[in-house]
Amino acid sequence: MSGRFLLDTNIVIAIFAKDTAVLIRIADAAEVFVPVTVLGELCYGAHKSTRVKANLERMEEFAVHNTILMCDTETARQYGEIKAGLRAKGKPIPENDIWIAAIAKQHGLIVATRDGHFSNVESLAVEIW
Repeated sequence: MSGRFLLDTNIVIAIFAKDTAVLIRIADAAEVFVPVTVLGELCYGAHKSTRVKANLERMEEFAVHNTILMCDTETARQYGEIKAGLRAKGKPIPENDIWIAAIAKQHGLIVATRDGHFSNVESLAVEIW
């Protein structure tokens, strides 16, 4: 088993696409979690698609079979620290990704992603899948 991971949206989309490399990594993971922020991004993507109902159903099915991590006061503290650090470095990243990073730091998880900008977050464990 290779670790405890928090999945970024692009990894969940790769799962939906049956990306073999990602499916192998998921199978090898000790634990996998999904931040509520990713579900929001998936819902947004579904609503702008031509297959709204089918994509929302797929997201719901995915959510039922995975552990979803919510935001709370500690997440907000982590978010504030991360955003301030990124601002000080002049290295902003998308807002939703700051929330994803905050949940990962709060729970001591590795972010599984295909986005390099997570590397700008201080003391965040990241793996590019």
